[in-house]
Order: sequence, then structure tokens, then C-alpha cells
Amino acid sequence: MLPPPPKAVWASLVNPHLDPARPWLDLLDDEVAPEIVEAVEPGLVVWSSLWPDRPDDRIRFDLEPDGGGTAVRWTLFTQGAAPGESKLGHLRFRLNKLLYGDLRYSYGQ
Repeated sequence: MLPPPPKAVWASLVNPHLDPARPWLDLLDDEVAPEIVEAVEPGLVVWSSLWPDRPDDRIRFDLEPDGGGTAVRWTLFTQGAAPGESKLGHLRFRLNKLLYGDLRYSYGQ
């Protein structure tokens, strides 16, 4: 769960650089900024892949109110060859760190 309401989380996902005082999308050398593939305010955002070596991947974020905050469920969709267990673990780790580490921290938590 993230502390702000879905509308604020949605805005952060659609425009990660909206507030320069709260940077959170700190990409690694092997990652690229995502493009918005689909966005329906306030409950859905789909990003293009963060990984140039997996250009057809998509990351879907479903946002639901949860108390005063937002429950976020992300789903990684892959086309073509599925990533191996090691690569899949890395992708999961990165998405969890970006959302539940960096984005959460940008909200002051």
C-alpha cells in the first residue's frame, strides 16, 4: 500500500517527474524511462518496458482505494520468450523497489 489516494499515485505513475522536489524514478544503467501505453484515471496505468533487452514487456498498475491510501497491484506482461528465473527475480525486485521503496519514500514514508 502507498499512503496517498489513488489519484495522487496515478499522477506519479503517469508523470514520474511531475514534482522535481520528489524524484523517485531512479533508473539503472540498463533501464530506460517508460512510455505510457494506457492510462485511465485514477485506477489504471500501463507502462512500456523499462528494459531495452525486453522491449515488448508491459507493466500494468491497478490502483484501488485502501483506507486513506492506495493498494497497488502491478502485473508484468511478457511477449515472446519468458524471462528465466534469475531475470524474473531481478525484474520483480526492481519494480518492487521503485514502487514500495523509491515512490513510497518520495511521499515521505
